[in-house]
Amino acid sequence: MNHTNRVFVLGGTGFVGQHLLNRLSRAGIRSRVATAHPHRFRALRLIPNCEIVELRDWSSEGLARSMDGCGTLINLVGILNPGSGRGFEASHVRLVEHATQAALDAGVGRFLQMSALNADAEKGPSEYLRTKGRGEAMAHAAAARGLAVTSFRPSVIFGRGDSFFNRFARLLHLLPGPFPLACAESRFAPVYVGDVIEAMVKSLDDPSTYGKFYELCGPRVFSLRDLVVYTGERIGRPVRVIPLSDGAARIQAKVFQVLPGKPFTMDNYLSLQVDSVCRTKGLAELGLTATDIDAVVPAYLK
Repeated sequence: MNHTNRVFVLGGTGFVGQHLLNRLSRAGIRSRVATAHPHRFRALRLIPNCEIVELRDWSSEGLARSMDGCGTLINLVGILNPGSGRGFEASHVRLVEHATQAALDAGVGRFLQMSALNADAEKGPSEYLRTKGRGEAMAHAAAARGLAVTSFRPSVIFGRGDSFFNRFARLLHLLPGPFPLACAESRFAPVYVGDVIEAMVKSLDDPSTYGKFYELCGPRVFSLRDLVVYTGERIGRPVRVIPLSDGAARIQAKVFQVLPGKPFTMDNYLSLQVDSVCRTKGLAELGLTATDIDAVVPAYLK
């Protein structure tokens, strides 16, 4: 069955979403993006075959009306910290509940769900990971009602416009000198946004991916300390990282979570207690080769 007549994207205005919309356009696949504030994302209208629709009613009925005529739903919605009246439960669980019902009501047959490494409804150490796990489980439960579901569990995603390397680059410009770092030994396998998008595009019309969970990682594993040092080297600001003790890291989280923008919270701290490293090679399973940070990051950090 062809699910690519039009792809409906939730979370399409974010970092990963904008890369996805451009990739779908290059493949000749039409897309539709729902947002409550279309005036903020006028640039997306410049992407060929991309339609922006205003959505104020995020109930299953409202979503179903917006999905009319689409063959696939891709959900990229995810928040690292609650804000603007939307918490983890609303963003990661209830939205999936409404979206899967809407897809079924609108005759959408395919659903790609962006999850996260270590997402686990029961054992996730943070509310972020537990709600991501509940949302993923809810998505796959819809398979019993006729929805073909595939989910993707990436490590931290990098690429032009990311909020990982770019954020550390900004911090290193603002805070010269020794850099106090919480959870410095937490490990990541950064995965390139282009590889995540290719995994999704390859899965769109491939029945062998239905019901699967793909862990997506880059080719190398780094500690958080390594990645901060790497960022400093690439922007010409060598940095001496000062790893914080566990107690100091908790104190930092409790202080930073009340600052504007919530740069670091207790829930972030709890997520960092488990390494974001793949146990299986999802990209290889899909016939893709993982891109190393050296191939991409230096160009955009300059």
